[in-house]
Amino acid sequence: MKTKQAIIREAIANGDTSLGIEFGSTRIKAVLVDAHFETIAVGSYEWENRLEDGFWTYNLVDIVSGLQAAYSEMRLQVEKEYGITLRTIGSIGFSAMMHGYMVFDHTGELLVPFRTWRNTTTSVAAAKLTEVFQFNIPERWSIAHLYQAVLNDEKHVNRIDYITTLAGFIHWLLSGKKVLGIGEASGMFPIDESTKNYHKAMIKQFDELITAYDLPWTLEDILPKVSLAGEEAGKLTEVGAKMLDRSRNLQPGIPICPPEGDAGTGMVATNSVRKRTGNVSVGTSVFSMIVLEQELSNVYREIDMVTTPNGSPVAMVHVNNCSSDLNAWLGLFREYSEAMGHVVETNQLFEVMLNKVLEADADGGGLLSYGYYSGENITGLEEGRPLFIRSPKSNFNLANFMRTHLYTAFGALKIGMDILMKQENVSIDGILAHGGLFKTPVVGQKIIAAAMNVPVSVMETAGDGGAWGMAILASYMRDKEQGEMLEDYLDNKVFQHTDGKTIYPDQMDVEGFERFIERYKKGLMIEKAAVEHFIL
Repeated sequence: MKTKQAIIREAIANGDTSLGIEFGSTRIKAVLVDAHFETIAVGSYEWENRLEDGFWTYNLVDIVSGLQAAYSEMRLQVEKEYGITLRTIGSIGFSAMMHGYMVFDHTGELLVPFRTWRNTTTSVAAAKLTEVFQFNIPERWSIAHLYQAVLNDEKHVNRIDYITTLAGFIHWLLSGKKVLGIGEASGMFPIDESTKNYHKAMIKQFDELITAYDLPWTLEDILPKVSLAGEEAGKLTEVGAKMLDRSRNLQPGIPICPPEGDAGTGMVATNSVRKRTGNVSVGTSVFSMIVLEQELSNVYREIDMVTTPNGSPVAMVHVNNCSSDLNAWLGLFREYSEAMGHVVETNQLFEVMLNKVLEADADGGGLLSYGYYSGENITGLEEGRPLFIRSPKSNFNLANFMRTHLYTAFGALKIGMDILMKQENVSIDGILAHGGLFKTPVVGQKIIAAAMNVPVSVMETAGDGGAWGMAILASYMRDKEQGEMLEDYLDNKVFQHTDGKTIYPDQMDVEGFERFIERYKKGLMIEKAAVEHFIL
């Protein structure tokens, strides 16, 4: 009888595997899975965005070297654990942070540095497009960046031949195909649910808006092709194989599924593509995705309308700032510990400090903080200033300090979710959460359950997150049955034997979060004053 090691080695040799690579805001991660969707090997690369010339960006060198480093670490893990050289893979998929702005000329030259989702420099364009389309266009969407560049009369606009996102760029680089998965495309430009393509009437409206600028392109000319989950979107080219694998062992010709955004991979990784389901993805940013039974009654600037990877409508609440300030404070505590002569491992630091939250007052003891490293559309701020605020009457202790920073990480998210649940009466059976925060059990789930007042589950796959979800989309393309829908594939194959841990809202926490969020809303004037007066 073959050992598990031997079975996996054989699967690797035969290419009975799928690879997902996701470009997150702080880490690029590669996850290789077998035919049973279990993780075989993982590689990663840490990186950070930079603020250059007024724009948050990552440079092309970091994008490519990070891709190679994450793949290389995964490949070396395969060689070390299974004693086999990785030469082929059954299917591959690439995903990344949604939205943003990458534009190229006809030679493939990047015309301006990559402008990420984090930029809030497109308020005029986003507001105008929302008015014209009668459809919410957030500031971070690609079409808002494009129109703002037109309005600003930026020199590069006349030379645009192609516009895409980071996921679309990686896919194009390695396959030669200008294509996006529908979920990722829905963060560039509105999608028509009936055609599963860009909204034609809105494309026409946009072209009419820019007529006076006499540009040498129309919008349809420069947008990527839209593809649905399950379709093949190209193959790994010879150049792409050499670029991805610096060891030159990986062979070209591997089928690649449509590239998706981290929102889409989060839905897949948490099995939340059916109606009345939802998920929360937690990292440097945080967003919730709720699959709707029916359209919303109004257009809300706080709510994005996007789609699942197979085209179902989704209400998305996207918040630019989540864990950055919390991580910065934990870094400070690490420095203190080291100064006292105690070296603390990262996992232990997070576990100890986050568990202090469970000892805190329900409302955080009257403390207040804003982890705004950048602007926040939901609360109307174009820039951010991280702040911590307390009064002489606040109950200032470590437990309340940590709870306040977790509460504020989800503060803007709650404001958006309250619109869905309290104004639109959207029904949600439960939320599935994923992201590194949930490696520490209970705490993160407990806080999100309090914020949304719904049960929150975390699956065993939460640690591998979106990269694992992207590998699942690649698997779906390769081995789905005729007519098998993505939600059925996930239910009946991927998650059939996967148990999640569910936490239900604690009423004291729910009431405590409500008191905190009122304090949070009133204190926004302090944050706005900090943006106006604290200038470096």
